[in-house]
Amino acid sequence: MPDNYIDPFMLFRKKRYISSGSLSKLAWRRFSKNKLAFSSLIFIISVAVISTLGYLVTPDSTPFANEQFLELTTKKPGFSVKILLITKNEKPSDYNLFKKMLWGKKCKYSKIPFNNYYFKDDKIIIEEFADSTIDDPQKFSYNLADVCFPLSPNNKEVKYKNRYLIFTDISGKEQKISVTDLQKQIIKKNIKTKRYLLGSDRFGRDYLSQLLIGTRVSLSVGFISVFISLFIGISLGAIAGFFRGWVDDLIVWFINVVWSIPTLLLVIAITFALGKGFWQVFIAVGLTMWVEVARVIRGQILSIREKEFVEAGKALGFKNFRIIVKHILPNVMGPVIVISAANFAAAILIEAGLSFLGIGVQPPMPSWGSMIKENYGYIILDSAYLAILPGLAIIFMVLAFMLIGNALRDALDVRTVDG
Repeated sequence: MPDNYIDPFMLFRKKRYISSGSLSKLAWRRFSKNKLAFSSLIFIISVAVISTLGYLVTPDSTPFANEQFLELTTKKPGFSVKILLITKNEKPSDYNLFKKMLWGKKCKYSKIPFNNYYFKDDKIIIEEFADSTIDDPQKFSYNLADVCFPLSPNNKEVKYKNRYLIFTDISGKEQKISVTDLQKQIIKKNIKTKRYLLGSDRFGRDYLSQLLIGTRVSLSVGFISVFISLFIGISLGAIAGFFRGWVDDLIVWFINVVWSIPTLLLVIAITFALGKGFWQVFIAVGLTMWVEVARVIRGQILSIREKEFVEAGKALGFKNFRIIVKHILPNVMGPVIVISAANFAAAILIEAGLSFLGIGVQPPMPSWGSMIKENYGYIILDSAYLAILPGLAIIFMVLAFMLIGNALRDALDVRTVDG
């Protein structure tokens, strides 16, 4: 075989590799071949969509999914009950779709769970919800007009005359409606069956709604804390690696000091300093996760700061800020992306731990950690799922981000070539 012989098959493979696109496309192709990681990505996207839609997809759309029925505590998954909707005597709040999606919508009804009902003249009589062991359940009566319409606060008197009800609604308009029509309206619109797909907690709240809204806290803490850690870590790491000298020594010393403090203890200390709350958790977690990012960025920049393209930028008179941002950082972001995925998982775990300890997100805002805290006593009873379900949610979310991080590490490795 002659020395200048070229294998056509190897030439075809080389052309296919060169023409296959940019490095980002190659990385995506490698990542998509990892079935576990790709499934994890789909899972995270699905959870993010549910978290974004929020109260539009939860069975309980009230703020914080905090509608409580103390009669319905710790009911089993699939439990259903009849609910009487009594219109509140107040003007309905102005809510659009966007406001409801973000903050929920205050219900315009007072809801009464019951077992049975019947009509008597201008009243509806309901038997309060109770277990079948109670022989004589308590009964309550409500005026038909008060159930169907918001009455005027200045004139709540309802006149009953010749099978008609005469009253003034909240807009000041006098109404005259037959009892028969009101009964039909109540049967059609004001008596509903509420089903608890995952049961209820000890406060009688819909557990599925609590679990879905709890995803918002975990994902929000992950995104915002990782953003804070990236901003601080990339800034300090780039300054230390590019300028070196006493600046590098000072930043490395600061990194080592923060690195030596246990993460959870540092988060707890910052939380106590800032106070308990939703936004305080973001800041506390973000301020403790930047160290690893800074160390990686510094090491990467130290290895490429003497490269020819950096020297060319200096020779052309570019400012240091431009060289760092536009020329150096784009070449070192691969490892940072991998670290960010791992930090996202760590942030979810830290937030859950803080909420479990009672120094994270505060009630009535639902959080997976606080849900475990509220229900861990049921583990030894017949309602262990109340603590297991949010625990499984945390496990699956953290596992998904770790699988994506490992897959990104392999996909962004330039030493690997597709076969």
